[in-house]
Amino acid sequence: MKTKPYYKYNDFSLYHGNSLDILTEIPENSVDMIFADPPYLLSNGGFTCHAGQMVSVNKGQWDTSNGLKKDFEFQLSWIEACKRVLKPGGTIWISGTYHSIYQCGFALQVAKFHILNDIAWFKPNASPNLSCRFFTASHETLIWARKDKASKHKFNYKAMKDGNWPEDFIKKPGLQMRSVWSIYPPRNGEKKFGKHPTQKPIDLLVRIILASTDKGDLIIDPFTGSSTTGLASFLNDRKFIGIDLEKKYLDLSIKRLKDLEKSK
Repeated sequence: MKTKPYYKYNDFSLYHGNSLDILTEIPENSVDMIFADPPYLLSNGGFTCHAGQMVSVNKGQWDTSNGLKKDFEFQLSWIEACKRVLKPGGTIWISGTYHSIYQCGFALQVAKFHILNDIAWFKPNASPNLSCRFFTASHETLIWARKDKASKHKFNYKAMKDGNWPEDFIKKPGLQMRSVWSIYPPRNGEKKFGKHPTQKPIDLLVRIILASTDKGDLIIDPFTGSSTTGLASFLNDRKFIGIDLEKKYLDLSIKRLKDLEKSK
């Protein structure tokens, strides 16, 4: 690649820049799996509840909506860039709330991905709804899709069916993994160096990686944030490339990796 890594440790690489630019440097048909948690485009001056307190939803310029048409064009552009680098049987996971996930789902169809599943990630300790005029938002949606409908994708069925998932009260031992997963948001230990505003729990990414990749596979996160995807890849012997516009989150990623490496 022409662009030098912001940070590299063994098979863990971080790049600073726009994912659309960095993805063009990655060889076609070379990536096994992509996990993407794109901006929710929610920074509109509103408020939400966090840890029992009213807080602003504003996360930064990167999370600002540019209107329905341009927002969709953005989602489609990065999804098409991801499709180019995926292997024919490679898969993409996209996480989002109702503010963004339907645009992403439509963009996947426009880009001719084959959608495999949608997963409801249930959060047992979701924050309350402050207005008391809506249902309390207690889940995010994950879409899992394959690049090429005609190709065979990886699904480690036995690992999901027979694995040990003690944090998930929905998963029953020895039964098939269903499409509703109960996983707590990031614990305090995952945020000891700071946190990204949309940080995902490592238990969620470990499950995704074990479900859809094998050891030695290459995983990319085009919106890596604090690199939970990278940490889960590192723990499970996968290669990882993370891309982000914000150096402060790449620096946070490095601190988290070094701390994890000490305890591995």
